[in-house]
Amino acid sequence: MALKVKIFSFSYKMSGIPEDNSGNGGGFVFDCRFIYNPGRLEEFGNLTGKDKEIIDFLDGKKSMQEFLENVIAIIKPAIENYLERDFTDLMISFGCTGGRHRSVYCAEKINKYINKTFPQVLTKLHHIELQ
Repeated sequence: MALKVKIFSFSYKMSGIPEDNSGNGGGFVFDCRFIYNPGRLEEFGNLTGKDKEIIDFLDGKKSMQEFLENVIAIIKPAIENYLERDFTDLMISFGCTGGRHRSVYCAEKINKYINKTFPQVLTKLHHIELQ
């Protein structure tokens, strides 16, 4: 059976940390709130981490790129280990204040990374505050 990785973006204020329904009792939770929030800028308020303007803004933030490098350094060996051990479920969640900009951006980037690096892994992306 293939490894399934559920990737979530969420708001700490609105929905809180997503619950793991796989029966494993949790997964990785990463807090993006220390990275500057583009939602504080008027021109970005109505956009999300899926919009080009937000992507370009956060791509240009050194703190965001270092954060994602650190996330990858944590999840990559875990995914490799889960594949070796035939585990079936992993959950990775990204939270920020509103759950629309930074966490969505991170979830999208990590989803792309996993799909490229581990094509045998099935990913499912959930943007809780965008639903």
